[in-house]
Amino acid sequence: MTETSFQRDLSNIDWAQLKFLLAADRFDNGRSPEQLRASFENSTATVIARDADGRIVGTARILSDGVCNAYLVDVWTFSEFRRRGIARRMIETLIEPLRGQHVYLQADPDNIEFYRRLGFREQPTGMSKVVGRWLKNV
Repeated sequence: MTETSFQRDLSNIDWAQLKFLLAADRFDNGRSPEQLRASFENSTATVIARDADGRIVGTARILSDGVCNAYLVDVWTFSEFRRRGIARRMIETLIEPLRGQHVYLQADPDNIEFYRRLGFREQPTGMSKVVGRWLKNV
């Protein structure tokens, strides 16, 4: 097993390359590299996982009001690196400082058991709304 490192800052990230990796791994929601960067920069906290060669193999970020509510988003591990504890470590790193807060996430049905093992529980109802057009901020 190769060594994985975890960084909390957003230095040395090639956002176009990350966008390419996400798309290649079917985890692209349509953001441009600039929008991807802004999403991460505007987060409360982030974690980037890299393999021994320095390639990005995982991401996770959290949005929080710092009081009672947080939202875990963009949890991704490159397919060939899954089941090595990378996502678990990224999530634990992000949520550990959020004591007393309700941490919410939207999970793919294929990943429900993984999140259950981390202590997450299904909520009876989740709802969302896109204001205006998706990914258009004007």
